[in-house]
Amino acid sequence: MDSIDERGLRELLVESDDLQSDAMRTARRDLDDYVEAVLDTRAQRVGSRDPGGQWPGWSKAGLAAGLVGAGTLLAVSPATADTAQDVQALQTAASLENLAVATYKTALTLPFIGGADANGVVKAFAEKTMAQHTEHGQAFNGAVAKLGGKAQNDPNAKYAAVVKETVPTIKGAADVVALAIALEDVAAQTYTKNVSQVSTPELRQLFASVAGVESQHKAILLAVKALLDGGAPQLIALPPDAAKLPDAAGGVGFPDAFFPTEKASPVEEGAVK
Repeated sequence: MDSIDERGLRELLVESDDLQSDAMRTARRDLDDYVEAVLDTRAQRVGSRDPGGQWPGWSKAGLAAGLVGAGTLLAVSPATADTAQDVQALQTAASLENLAVATYKTALTLPFIGGADANGVVKAFAEKTMAQHTEHGQAFNGAVAKLGGKAQNDPNAKYAAVVKETVPTIKGAADVVALAIALEDVAAQTYTKNVSQVSTPELRQLFASVAGVESQHKAILLAVKALLDGGAPQLIALPPDAAKLPDAAGGVGFPDAFFPTEKASPVEEGAVK
């Protein structure tokens, strides 16, 4: 790992952090709008007002149609929103984020990721990605709590078993990257599918935004793993030395013309009973 271009990885770390900041800014706004709309509808049903002035902009519905890809999604009234399924989707999302945090934390205990033999920039990248997943999980659980549901503080049970089985077989950095790719892929596919499963434009935009961050993680990791497997860690840099990159470098990070969803976790998979 000593031959990795640290300058390039630092630039990659900054780029990832910028995308995360943009996505979370949108996510917080969308979550707040969604929660306000649902609570406003509940209040109207019982003829009450904002309890104690706890919600600034209480009367704002915020139901403008969101855009995902090239299609325009029709707005859904909070009166018809399936809040129970929305809460389950948020809890399942939190379970996936909790698992990612636990996995990166475990990876950072390994000598070639977080120990004495680790590249400092690689370690910083793992720490930053773990922090991003922590932030995602907090955002999802925050919305669940405001809607009266129970926060999901446990890792996704299905994939936690996969991680537990895989960790003892890890022999080097490439193995860690492969495991991280699998987890980021499940999260990205789940959030992509959630766009068509949740009931309001705010939540659709939320899941679309966070799916973009997870997809970027996966794309970066695919490129890193390809270079590690090819014995060329020195080519991990931004901007890359295009003349030295293998032909496959142009597409290895995004192998799918349309993002798949067959590995998406069911909405209820991580719901709190």
